[in-house]
Amino acid sequence: MQTVGKLMKVFLTRRIPPEGMKILSAAGVCEVSLWDSDEPVPRAELLRGVQGAHGLLCLLSDKIDAEVLDAAGPNLKVISTLSVGFDHLALEEIKKRGIRVGYTPDVLTDATAELTVALLLATARRLPEGVEEVKNGGWSSWKPLWLCGYGLSGSTVGIIGLGRIGMAIAQRLMPFGVKRLLYSGRTAKAHAAKVNGEFVPLDTLVSESDFLVVSCSLTPETQGLCDKAFFSKMKNTAVLVNSSRGAVVNQEDLYEALTSGQIAAAGLDVTTPEPLPTNHPLLTLKNCVVLPHIGSATYSTRGIMAALSAKNLLGGLQGADMPSELTF
Repeated sequence: MQTVGKLMKVFLTRRIPPEGMKILSAAGVCEVSLWDSDEPVPRAELLRGVQGAHGLLCLLSDKIDAEVLDAAGPNLKVISTLSVGFDHLALEEIKKRGIRVGYTPDVLTDATAELTVALLLATARRLPEGVEEVKNGGWSSWKPLWLCGYGLSGSTVGIIGLGRIGMAIAQRLMPFGVKRLLYSGRTAKAHAAKVNGEFVPLDTLVSESDFLVVSCSLTPETQGLCDKAFFSKMKNTAVLVNSSRGAVVNQEDLYEALTSGQIAAAGLDVTTPEPLPTNHPLLTLKNCVVLPHIGSATYSTRGIMAALSAKNLLGGLQGADMPSELTF
């Protein structure tokens, strides 16, 4: 146990699940200060909080740029983000300063895949619409085509980005009787054989898929990938589901595609911005299901994420191995 004088300062930008806090307390090597709220830290408080910090534990909603790094000063050794995504981190600046980065991949794969399948089914089978009809008295006598949607059995599913989460989604969808599973990305994946995945050009995937799942990371190449030209190649009976990053989809073009009947429906767990303003045009559409970015929102997953981010932080502080270090 180190003496109090030698404790390293760490700043947490939010209240995190207790699993993470317990690990930091038990380590006895750091003095923790945090923005003690469930709401994001205001920019001014972030800049104040990081001053002199050796370690920073942050969330997706915190923009960690040169200004924050300058405010932290030369002591900063490690940034641990409680997320699998890292597009909120200015990696070039961080690299320049020799700061290590920890993140939380793998642990949220199953939860995100489950949520994506739930969102796909809810969108394709019009579940939110159905719930609303029950509540508002729209449910009358049985009608042959009322609230009809689209089923997975015999369908073609296309997954853009067959990484960890894309693969987990594919494995959960196949038992529904999916006939073909197409995927696209930079390279063919050996693990695709487990789901009989066919590696195809993006245009083929877009034009042949009945269900199109976006599960790629946000890069300059994927930003705005799902745009007017993209939607124009989709079947008008196709359903789009995005649980990756909001910026992969051009939301103005999506609105146009949904209102014109260019595509059948869309389910989004991610948007631009987040939260989506309540007066956003997409929220007026019955054929668009929008969730508040809850892909990893199970109690166990969030606890494991908090524990991993705490262990990453401690590893970085002590110059030791980090369980999940980002190499860049």
